[in-house]
Amino acid sequence: MFQDPARFKVVAAGRRWGKTRLAIYNMIVAALQAKNEANVYYIAPTFEQAKRLVWDQMRRIAGYADHGGLIEWHHENTATVRLINGRKIFVCGSDNPDSLRGDAMQFAVLDEYASMKPFVWKEIVRPALMDAQGGALFIGTPKGKNHFYELWKRAKEAPGWRSWQFKSRDNPFLRPEELEATREDYHESSTIERRELEASFENPEQGFFKDEWLTYGDEPDEGEWYVSVDLAGFENSQRERNARGSRLDEAAIVSVKVSPKGWFVGEIDAGRWDVRETALRILMACRTRHPACVGIEAGALKNAVTPYLDEQMRTLGVYPRIEATTHGKLNKQERIQWALQGRFEKGRITLARGAPWLERFTEQFLDFPNPQAHDDMIDALAYIDQISTPMFDEEYDSPEYEPLDMIAGY
Repeated sequence: MFQDPARFKVVAAGRRWGKTRLAIYNMIVAALQAKNEANVYYIAPTFEQAKRLVWDQMRRIAGYADHGGLIEWHHENTATVRLINGRKIFVCGSDNPDSLRGDAMQFAVLDEYASMKPFVWKEIVRPALMDAQGGALFIGTPKGKNHFYELWKRAKEAPGWRSWQFKSRDNPFLRPEELEATREDYHESSTIERRELEASFENPEQGFFKDEWLTYGDEPDEGEWYVSVDLAGFENSQRERNARGSRLDEAAIVSVKVSPKGWFVGEIDAGRWDVRETALRILMACRTRHPACVGIEAGALKNAVTPYLDEQMRTLGVYPRIEATTHGKLNKQERIQWALQGRFEKGRITLARGAPWLERFTEQFLDFPNPQAHDDMIDALAYIDQISTPMFDEEYDSPEYEPLDMIAGY
């Protein structure tokens, strides 16, 4: 990773993996290679944290010139060192962002970037790298799907960027027995263990849903199909490519078979498409499943796609019954929780075994209701509650007793 030629590098790693030591070597080499007046910056969320993390360790690694090392002098109060070639390394905190403005940067390290404000990179550090065409290293342990996660994803595809993800156990200098003991301390929260030791971007503090509620299986013989749609803004393919790495909402089309055993989620199609392709994908799902009903949220987006649905119905010979779904008097978070939480907990929702969309669905399922993460698939699935006809086991099948919702109990 140190030798990779990418200009911008993003590293998500577990605790004690060696992120800070990597940053120190990168900073020293970048300062020695600088051929202009630009300097090197190490930036942590606060100045006190920055100094605690790297100040002593950096001086120990670089050494002082009078002992054959690289540091000509240092200033303790400002946490600044000047190397033998005249270039300086500044240790700073993002809590005082104005102090970072004005200087040209050869290289910058943003440590624990998940705990910084995104504008520190976009408005301050990135412009400062232009003069020297300098690089940057982002390091940290994830804190859910926030701006660090978005940057880490973008670095997988953007030219000049690279991203990595490492677990704590990838550090060969950590004793296995110590790692195991630490895991045992996390036994009550496997999601926190995955975040801190495995650099997972899960968000355990806010989740409404639990990993153990997910059930996988095959399509039941009995039941009736329904399709629900959560629409997003329509994009043509070129704009979609330009928006890569952004957090734009996606459209989601969910096909669910409702039976006395509950819901079987057979297919989820999600993405950003233009309005014509969106209409075509909805009708293709209908041609495959022959649903009793298609639910589309009422509003401007439904009005926009309806003419295209009408046009393509005649072309494809598919004429589904379409109903408008609504938020009712609930906000989205309450509506999704009402429709799905009890069903998942009781094992009344089964996901198609081995489906290609499972990984993305699971991410959204575990992150909900994190506002930084996508929830389009979850949102579309919740609309099935409005358009499907409940089916119950025989013990509830009588003219005198017709419950509206067995899970809710009324």
